[in-house]
Amino acid sequence: MVLDKLGESLKGSIDRIAKALFVDETLVNELVKDIQRALLQSDVNVRIVFDISKRIKERALKEELPGISKKELLIRIVYEELVRFLGEQESTIEVKSKPTRIMLLGLFGSGKTTTAGKLAAYFSKRGLKVALVQLDVYRPAAFEQLEQLGKKINVPVFGDPKSKDPLSIYRKFEFESVKYDVVIVDTAGRDALSDDLIIELKELGTVIRPEESILVMSGDIGQAAERQARAFSEAVKITGVIITKLEGTAKGGGALAACAVSGANVKFIGVGEKIEDLEKFNPSGFVGRLLGMGDLQALLEKTREAMTEEETADLGKKFLKGEFNLLDLYEQMQAMRKMGPLSKVMELIPGFGQLKLPKELIEVQEGKLKKWKFAMDSMTKEELENPEVMDSRRIERISRGSGVTQSEIRELVKQYKQSRKVMKMFKGGDMKDMKKLMKKMQGMGTKA
Repeated sequence: MVLDKLGESLKGSIDRIAKALFVDETLVNELVKDIQRALLQSDVNVRIVFDISKRIKERALKEELPGISKKELLIRIVYEELVRFLGEQESTIEVKSKPTRIMLLGLFGSGKTTTAGKLAAYFSKRGLKVALVQLDVYRPAAFEQLEQLGKKINVPVFGDPKSKDPLSIYRKFEFESVKYDVVIVDTAGRDALSDDLIIELKELGTVIRPEESILVMSGDIGQAAERQARAFSEAVKITGVIITKLEGTAKGGGALAACAVSGANVKFIGVGEKIEDLEKFNPSGFVGRLLGMGDLQALLEKTREAMTEEETADLGKKFLKGEFNLLDLYEQMQAMRKMGPLSKVMELIPGFGQLKLPKELIEVQEGKLKKWKFAMDSMTKEELENPEVMDSRRIERISRGSGVTQSEIRELVKQYKQSRKVMKMFKGGDMKDMKKLMKKMQGMGTKA
């Protein structure tokens, strides 16, 4: 997960509240210290940390809400203040005009070119016609790198590796741009925001007239993000930020907080090396994930990429009614594989982030999904539609045809029945029973 250590520390703070017999000033003080420690370890500015902790303490000791227990209120206050410090509102890139031109700016090593490819993939998956333009005339093989990314996602790349004039390169392509919904322009960087870079970016801005000028920054710069965001914003008027490499740094919290303080809205975050590892930044969903509460919006985004809206709606109805069969489970498994590693998907599901499932268990489950897929490929339509007909004779036949052991096939049938039971509990709202069942399933997975 992005910012693993921060997430683990904050979940520990939430656990402390949940296990407390009652909420008093001592508990609030201990909680505030936990949160301060967690944020400082993630390189968040000391002044910001003390501002947040002061507001949490003041609200926790003063506020009361009818119908909400002190514990629930305290968790809500922590959640709201963390969302507030990360910018509160989601800031998006809206595609209104055709083409919508997005110019990417940033220093060397920030990951602009990779981000250009990720952004192109993001918009392409949403049915938009996208083009990439390479205007970095200084970095060796910059055009070739973007061209390779474009080929991966079937997006055209325009540029001229022989030219040293970014303005003339863009003008050559300009008449073609009207054919596209989104045009993403990758510009050159420098070691620092020098006068010549400012002049180049201003000239490009005048010619390109971008709807969005996005600063790309690496998450490992931490608190320095505030200074960099302010400097770029004053020089060339940026409209937002994309923070990259958040998955591999402890300083990411500092970069996110610094951008919020500078007034530069974070629009996307890079959460991995793959082309699909780019997420819209939604402060409330991000904090929900850090606290183990899930991020339904991000989950729905991933689901839309893996399945059509009709498939999602149909499958959703079946699952919520507890009426799905193995064929539906098979489709869900296929969709989940498209959505990325199981560990990443699970952290988006409300409640699952708090189960603290060991990584070994998740790896075991991912291995099981592959085997179960083989088993289902050897089942008849009747068996997939009505798993209740499965007997020893049928299980033996499926095992021979798929190479999956009989015990693993029985476990699949058992898992199917457990899943139906969980979904019926969701429908009935019996969360206590559901938590008991999840713990039981966790125990089963550990033994496997």
